Amino acid sequence: MPLPLTSEQPRPAAAAGAPETGKPPSDGRDHFFDNAKYLAIVLVAMGHAWEPLPSGRLVETAYTFVYTFHMPVFILIAGYFSRNFELRPDRVWKLVTSLLAPYVLFEVLYTLFERVADKPDFPLSPLSPYWLLWFLPALFLWRLSTPLWQSVRFPVLVSLAIAALATLSPAADGSLQIQRILQFLPFYVLGLRLRPEHFRLLRSTWVRIVSVPVFAVGLLVAYWLVPRTSTGWFYRKSSTDRLDMAEWTGPTVTVLLFGAAIVLGACFLAWVPKGRSWMTALGTCTLYGYLLHGFVVRGLKYGGFYDDPFFGTTLGTVTVTLGAIAVITLLCTPPVRRLLRPLLEPRMAWARQKPPAARAS
Repeated sequence: MPLPLTSEQPRPAAAAGAPETGKPPSDGRDHFFDNAKYLAIVLVAMGHAWEPLPSGRLVETAYTFVYTFHMPVFILIAGYFSRNFELRPDRVWKLVTSLLAPYVLFEVLYTLFERVADKPDFPLSPLSPYWLLWFLPALFLWRLSTPLWQSVRFPVLVSLAIAALATLSPAADGSLQIQRILQFLPFYVLGLRLRPEHFRLLRSTWVRIVSVPVFAVGLLVAYWLVPRTSTGWFYRKSSTDRLDMAEWTGPTVTVLLFGAAIVLGACFLAWVPKGRSWMTALGTCTLYGYLLHGFVVRGLKYGGFYDDPFFGTTLGTVTVTLGAIAVITLLCTPPVRRLLRPLLEPRMAWARQKPPAARAS
């Protein structure tokens, strides 16, 4: 599921020192990352739209394949644009207004939605994030931890070790989906270590050529894995105890999934357009599409849309896929952002304490 960056990313390079993948565009943004965010949020919406479909090996293959790398790509980019994060009051307050405030609001909205649509007794539990909302508190905590990862030696290896060990702890399966936060942590830390030249490398002709057979192999491996493994591994939210697996499998699968996500994520990014295109403006509004598309998917599910036998066919799956692309694209349009910005990006000046200097004057 998931996943996206807050709408402030990527920051204008001229204003915030954000690196680029090539020559800076005239408007100060690196459009490569906007395009990447849009394409990644499309994969998120497709995955969620596939969830209620009748089980079938081809659908499960596509689902497994996409879930291997789509959230890691989002999280890696989030880390890349968090490299200059500092624990200053203004930066922390920005996290509160752009992540925690929308999280609380949508926890309430989705709770009310569930009560009206399907479960009258659905509990309001902010410490147990609703379905796709886990990413907001996760990104909040990852960003707060940024100074730590910029201080320790071998941060990627350390974070990967933490993720591997987390799979052995059932206690991490509880509040705030800590298990998921820890298992996805290495991708955020890796993003902190990346530089513009790494993304320029992905644009090399040889990388783009090699990515095609690598993607094909990835699909074949996913097809082979479907009847042999649990989809629960790809959600990265459960310990080996909850999955009823041997303890040694947790760290092993964590490392294997990390490697697979990096390889497939690199192949995905290799084909992302680097210049301004029709998808660029959509990539600046992915937070809106991410938070809103859950109402559409769950609404259709509760309304019996997926019960039609048509959606058990290949044509039905294609229809659902195209519908998911259309819906997420609409929800990422600038007019939606302008309409809902006061709710999703509140300034909350009334709640912010004035700096000591301002109070003294």
